[in-house]
Amino acid sequence: MGKTYALERFGQRQFDSYVHLDFSRNAEAKSFFEGSLEPARIIAAIESHQRRTIAPEKTLLIFDEVQLCERALTSLKYFCEDAPEYCVTAAGSLLGVKLREQGSFPVGKVAMATLHPMSFEEYLWARGERRLGSLVEECMERFEPCPLHERGLELLREYLLVGGMPDVVRRFTGKEPVGVMEAYAAAREAQLEIDQAYVADIAKHAPSAEVPRILDVWRSIPGQLAKENHKFQYKAASSGGRAAQYGNAVSWLSAAAIVSKCTRVSEPLAPLNAFVEEKAFKLYRADTGLLAASYEALPEDVLPRNDKGARFRGDLIESYVMQQLNAADVSPHYWGIPSKAEVDFVARDEQGDIIPIKVKSGVNVRSNSLEAYRKKYDPPYVARLSTRNFGQERFVKSIPLYAACFFAKKFIRSPAYV
Repeated sequence: MGKTYALERFGQRQFDSYVHLDFSRNAEAKSFFEGSLEPARIIAAIESHQRRTIAPEKTLLIFDEVQLCERALTSLKYFCEDAPEYCVTAAGSLLGVKLREQGSFPVGKVAMATLHPMSFEEYLWARGERRLGSLVEECMERFEPCPLHERGLELLREYLLVGGMPDVVRRFTGKEPVGVMEAYAAAREAQLEIDQAYVADIAKHAPSAEVPRILDVWRSIPGQLAKENHKFQYKAASSGGRAAQYGNAVSWLSAAAIVSKCTRVSEPLAPLNAFVEEKAFKLYRADTGLLAASYEALPEDVLPRNDKGARFRGDLIESYVMQQLNAADVSPHYWGIPSKAEVDFVARDEQGDIIPIKVKSGVNVRSNSLEAYRKKYDPPYVARLSTRNFGQERFVKSIPLYAACFFAKKFIRSPAYV
């Protein structure tokens, strides 16, 4: 459930009909792309197999799990150039890895889109809380306190555990009338299944020599985020680990889009990519729910308390904010002076200014790092995400954590390159 569901719904709503060709379930489908890649020949083969007519501009063609058929990917170029009257979409798992390995892709002929886990806003839609989402967005635009602040925080704590994987959300919302603990149990079962599927995909699709290292990195992420210093350390993936050993493993997971990489900048100046320090980065799992499952976190673990679990909640919430930024196609960086100061994220806003973003898991919002950043770089404002309501104190804009997805819309989208 996810990309396939979205494309089928698109076909139902925007076209008279759709044809779904799944290369993982239908091995015969690959034969349609053997020989000539002339669109007319491919269409005729699909029509014969499906026993139905594919009408130009009225039928949506869906090539699913397209990474399993390299020639189907190549055919997209010829559909674009020679048969633009046909509406063709393609979706794939680990497609980023396939494109990285393949090296040949019809660049400029295909509009690319990344399907991220559901943002908190989309989660509110699934929970029947669309009006709350609209209210929060209005408060964000006017920068005034949200009257349903506590409800927003309550649903945020729920989202931290459930996350944004569509099948997990479906199972959680489908079970909730039975009982909240049964709903969480159903969500956790789905999360563990996804984690196992990721491990199976790594074993199946990654170069055999790299599989153990990729798994080392994948399994080390929760522990690395639980440290006071979140910077990724190769030695934490395996005793004596070095970049030469694990660099390709990190790159593979990033290309697979099951982790998010946030790189440090030496100076938070525009353009940020000119100041990237490639050797210093943080890795996050792409979904906060999957991260919570790896910690075996329970609902009581995310309640606001002043205890030793505060660091864990901070880790989970920082990952959550990264997920909201990614869902808006924003690829942030972070800034820091080793052992002295660190700002969780920096990104360029709609005005083109570099804005520091500090994430706090509770109401204690004091930050020496944020103050040091402000004094050194004098940004137009600093953003502080916490459990406090909307507000402004001199140069600090206070933004409630549940509004992170709406705040992310204020940033310039990072261009997507193949």
